[in-house]
Amino acid sequence: MSQGAIDLKEVSLAFGTGRNAVIALENLSLNIEPGEILSLLGPSGCGKSSLISTIAGFQPPHSGTLQVDGERVDRPGSDRGVVFQQPTLFPWKTVRENVDFGLRLRGVPRKERGSILDEILLKVGLTEFGRHYPAQLSGGMQQRVGLARVLVNKPRVMLMDEPFSSLDAQTRLMMQELLLEVWSEYRMTILFVTHDIDEAVYLGSRVAVLTRRPGRLKKVFEVHLPRPRKIEVLVSHEFMRLKKECMALVREETLGSLGQEFKAKRNAEHYRQVFIQEPATPSI
Repeated sequence: MSQGAIDLKEVSLAFGTGRNAVIALENLSLNIEPGEILSLLGPSGCGKSSLISTIAGFQPPHSGTLQVDGERVDRPGSDRGVVFQQPTLFPWKTVRENVDFGLRLRGVPRKERGSILDEILLKVGLTEFGRHYPAQLSGGMQQRVGLARVLVNKPRVMLMDEPFSSLDAQTRLMMQELLLEVWSEYRMTILFVTHDIDEAVYLGSRVAVLTRRPGRLKKVFEVHLPRPRKIEVLVSHEFMRLKKECMALVREETLGSLGQEFKAKRNAEHYRQVFIQEPATPSI
């Protein structure tokens, strides 16, 4: 049986009713393969976080179908873990107690929990900080605790909503490398939402770009960069090519969301000339 296959067909999601309704996603169809990392890009407000919430089971779609491994998603489940932008840890609990929380909820025996906790804390480099409280940790270490809280349940799917956006550049890169190490061992399916194009290309097996709101699928890029990924790939020709293509599409949608339709069309024309080598449309 496949593990972590996500299938969305004509999914739409709206908030509010009547004239005040805001359509976040509209007729979005997307397949995410078991064990892949799909990076998700798009302008602010295009529905990226809403998609995370829907797959997590927090917010059911208003229309369309959403399945994980062939089963309809209608509620949250331990098979789908979410890592948020902020780690949302319990400040009164130690690192070990925070990570242990999910195991206790599932009724895992104490002895078994101990060995699982040891494994996960070692994997994220927090073994010696098990008795520390969140306030005693740096931002990067707190996010590692947040990652450990998800990994401890061995989910089939990990949903990550801009988890590294608040970190400094060096810590962010270290967290990206840690994520790739964890993924290479556990091979869960990851949907990674980000505004950072470099991050999307570096992590992803594919990169999906959404349109401005209401979010629809604009384009999906295959990322044919070797794995395991090393930081040297960030300056490779193929990396830069993919970055330019993604940047052009995201910028086109961002300008459109700001009401700058003329600039958006001009940007699209520039994209076709530079990246697809189409001739410019002759002016009349």
